[in-house]
Amino acid sequence: MVGQEGEKILGENRRLLILQWLKESEKPLTGSDLSKRTNVSRQVIVQDISLLKARNEPIIATSQGYVMFSSDRKDTKQEQVIACKHLPEDTKNELYTIVDNGGIVKDVTVEHPLYGHLTASLYVGNRFEADQFLSRLSMTNASLLSELTSGVHLHTIEANSKSQLEAVINALKHEGFLLEQD
Repeated sequence: MVGQEGEKILGENRRLLILQWLKESEKPLTGSDLSKRTNVSRQVIVQDISLLKARNEPIIATSQGYVMFSSDRKDTKQEQVIACKHLPEDTKNELYTIVDNGGIVKDVTVEHPLYGHLTASLYVGNRFEADQFLSRLSMTNASLLSELTSGVHLHTIEANSKSQLEAVINALKHEGFLLEQD
């Protein structure tokens, strides 16, 4: 295989390029995108990401693709973990409710009886990203994590301000998605 400059991008050089691209990108990069850029298979990219993560590179695999986590962010983002419960067919409405009120769904967590906490990174921040997630869900015929727990799940929600975060929570409550204590 040949790379962008007419030659195969090998091992360590490829991993350094992947790191550079992830650091420079303002949006997640998919394994397919990275494989096209480096002219290797997607499986090679998955292995490269695993090697980089083993070196403690802060790469997160999300439903949108790979992102570089930056702990030195200089923003004032607010985040909160919220407990939700709904049927699988309500997932679109839940995601839209969150993003329409200015929230980002960072992840989803369920409490599995055997494995404990199972968490998946999502990073869904707008309707387009929600639609992409739902499309992949449909195409893969996969199950939502919340189906393991009769619809109960946690989301880490991020917003630009405390008032925006409160708006997300109030909207979810209004829609009946918040898990209420008995």
